[in-house]
Amino acid sequence: MTARTSDAHPDRTRPAPAPAPHPVELVIFDCDGVLVDSERLCVQVDARITAELGCPFTEAEIIETFVGSSYEVYTAAVEQRLGRPLAPDWLDAYEHLYLEAFEAGLTAVDGIADTLARLGPTPFCVASNGRHQDIRRSLHLTSLTPHFDDSRIFSATDVALGKPAPDLFLHAARSLGVAPERCAVVEDSPYGVQAARAAGMRSFGFHGGLTGPERLAGPDTVLFDDMRGLPALLGLVRQGG
Repeated sequence: MTARTSDAHPDRTRPAPAPAPHPVELVIFDCDGVLVDSERLCVQVDARITAELGCPFTEAEIIETFVGSSYEVYTAAVEQRLGRPLAPDWLDAYEHLYLEAFEAGLTAVDGIADTLARLGPTPFCVASNGRHQDIRRSLHLTSLTPHFDDSRIFSATDVALGKPAPDLFLHAARSLGVAPERCAVVEDSPYGVQAARAAGMRSFGFHGGLTGPERLAGPDTVLFDDMRGLPALLGLVRQGG
């Protein structure tokens, strides 16, 4: 995991970007790994589930394949290694494991509450490959619910295709009346960065969690590892403001 940077130097991976051609009018956050520090818990549970199924994945494989992916991607990978199809609701039997892990140890990403408060009048929302009930539960457990009313929570279940397709981000932007080129997407997975790029939105890759910067890097992606530095990178406040 990359060490956190200080407030005085919010991003040592890449300097603050040059002014964008359009001001940011909507910030779209992923949920897991961006708003809530859930990925480490999910990886542990995924490792337990795949072992019980008889097709164990290492934690490194889970991070590479599952983090930020959709339910369909997860299922396909497990089926391929298992060598047989799974029932459509196969994961329901393990739902309690995620719930127990989250209730015992889910926390907000370090600095995210301060960042949301500092965005000021700029609208923001969450768009996740997770289900609505899962997003709301995570926000509740981490006391982030007051920042997101129902009109600003978007799930891959709302569209035909989740990330890495652009559908979810385009749906969020359209629902809130903002053109794609005026949106900024904050992601921690290659799937999310790919979706943002396909949607024609600016992407900001957060590598303060499990995903290394090399997996998020791209010619048009701003990398950072301290959530407190995000408002300045978005051009919404002055450095140190």
